[in-house]
Amino acid sequence: MTAPEGTRHRESHDPAVDAHSGVVAAVRARLAPRRLRAALSVALVLALAGVLFTASAQLARGTERRHPEDLPQLVESESDRADALAAKVQGLQSQVDRLTAAEPGAVPTGDADTMENSGVEAGLVPVDGPGVVVSLTDAPTTGNYPAEITPDDLVVHQQDVQAVINALWAGGAEAMMLQDQRVTATTAFRCVGNVLSLGGRLYSPPFKVSAIGDPDALRAALDRSPEIAIYKQYVQAVDLGWSVKDDDHLALPAAPPSSLEYATVPKGTDPFSDASK
Repeated sequence: MTAPEGTRHRESHDPAVDAHSGVVAAVRARLAPRRLRAALSVALVLALAGVLFTASAQLARGTERRHPEDLPQLVESESDRADALAAKVQGLQSQVDRLTAAEPGAVPTGDADTMENSGVEAGLVPVDGPGVVVSLTDAPTTGNYPAEITPDDLVVHQQDVQAVINALWAGGAEAMMLQDQRVTATTAFRCVGNVLSLGGRLYSPPFKVSAIGDPDALRAALDRSPEIAIYKQYVQAVDLGWSVKDDDHLALPAAPPSSLEYATVPKGTDPFSDASK
């Protein structure tokens, strides 16, 4: 008989060892759920920490880009944006004017004088010439005023500026400018407190109206205005600002291009049909 090549070990079955192994297995079985819960807790804490860090980072970036939080800031922000857009429009209009002037075969548009006058009236072209400058400003906030005078009486109102504009048109003004913007048939402005809102921009007193025309005729029209006569009473009573000065060479810019919105007939509607049928 030949001896086997491999070596075999006898397997022992010690009861004490078997009992110990059973205890260890039982302990591990009891500890397994606890370890799982601990791992899940750690993962949850890490996930929440990541969310907090992300939110903090976004808030930190948000403070670098401040946004208007109240009405004055919003108005100021929109006013700055309007200024930037107006400058852009002016640059584009200059390009259009240059290209139009360079066009060799321009289409006839009628009498040159008539077209020039129409352009002046519509504010499409800059103009210059003699005229007057009317200035209105608020009264001092403190003074020995009568008891019936209220703070509202101490500021220039929208109707005061409108009265000046209407009187100057009635006096034969050929062109007009409010503050630094050309006044046309579509010009709209309003006063909020003592601030003038015009063309998306805000102006503080004094409010200046410049008009090109015969200075004597323009002054006479201002003197004939009943609304301005009432304003002058407050000039005497509370020292509201009022001045009219001649200017031999006023230069008024052209008004920015504007797009008009108008009503249209809905599709499928016949405007000439008898609605009573």
